[in-house]
Amino acid sequence: MKILVTGAAGFIGHALTKQLLKDGYTVYGLDNINDYYTIVLKYARLGDIGVSQLEAKKWNTIATSSLYNNFHFIRMDIENREKLPMLFKEQNFDVVIHLAAQAGVRYSIENPEAYIDSNIVGFLNILECCRHQKVKHLVYASSSSVYGVNAKVPFSENDKVDFPISLYAASKKSNELMAYAYSHLYRIPTSGLRFFTVYGPWGRPDMAPMLFANAITRDQHIQVFNHGEMSRDFTYIEDIIQGIIIILHNPPKKEEDSTYYQLFNIGNGSPVSLMKFIETLEREFKRGVKKRMLPLQPGDVPQTWADTSRLNKLGYKSTTSIELGIKNFVEWYKNYSNS
Repeated sequence: MKILVTGAAGFIGHALTKQLLKDGYTVYGLDNINDYYTIVLKYARLGDIGVSQLEAKKWNTIATSSLYNNFHFIRMDIENREKLPMLFKEQNFDVVIHLAAQAGVRYSIENPEAYIDSNIVGFLNILECCRHQKVKHLVYASSSSVYGVNAKVPFSENDKVDFPISLYAASKKSNELMAYAYSHLYRIPTSGLRFFTVYGPWGRPDMAPMLFANAITRDQHIQVFNHGEMSRDFTYIEDIIQGIIIILHNPPKKEEDSTYYQLFNIGNGSPVSLMKFIETLEREFKRGVKKRMLPLQPGDVPQTWADTSRLNKLGYKSTTSIELGIKNFVEWYKNYSNS
């Protein structure tokens, strides 16, 4: 099976690619390596799977890993309506796992155009390529942000998600609608993944774990929003990857006159308060952190909580405790910071 992973230099994309390679798949990784956050980390992730910065920074050129002969990387923009279809036609992918997107809730308020370009235009291009090259299964990233300020918990895939409170959330809900339309019109099997607060080694520097870790080690203040009255369904990266692999092997069933479309929450199913998360980090670093208590920020929600029963029926089980997950993250963070 030949699999395309978009966003391969990203947090989830890097971890997924490593697992797919270990499982013996032929994997093509695609990423534009944009500067939303430091590209040093993105190149380091690619280096971890055998693609040097010298090779990775070349546009529209396929590089082969020095560690895995079944991994190839190409720096390409999913908004490119000429190069992307050519790649699909040349490589004839069996499955596409689409993780590339402009991320970040707060950044969507500052730079809305980036979300339309990447998350709407880019996703349309992926759908069109899957349609014309008859890809057997499109797995794509949505987000728990689509639930907005849903008062009912835990969040279920059956809940209404018609009231996004950020453009990022709106773009992810749009992806789900676009995928449904293409599944209905062209019988493309599509699986949407609503991720819940992913953390762990190689994580994004704009997210709380890395921001807090940096502040703790540098004796700086951290910003604690909603005065600490927040909870998140923190989900360890290995549990997320387990869920993606399960969905990869369970495309929508091809029944007569059905729309080949499905959605899944991927979370821990057990929310943790923000203050407990911070306290667990402090214990692992063996030092406290100064806190600046602030109000809830525009686009933020006070809580997230995943109902994972739909994915559980396929064999998924999130098993990593917050204590173990943070311990692993801090161990990686110290090694990476000293490298």
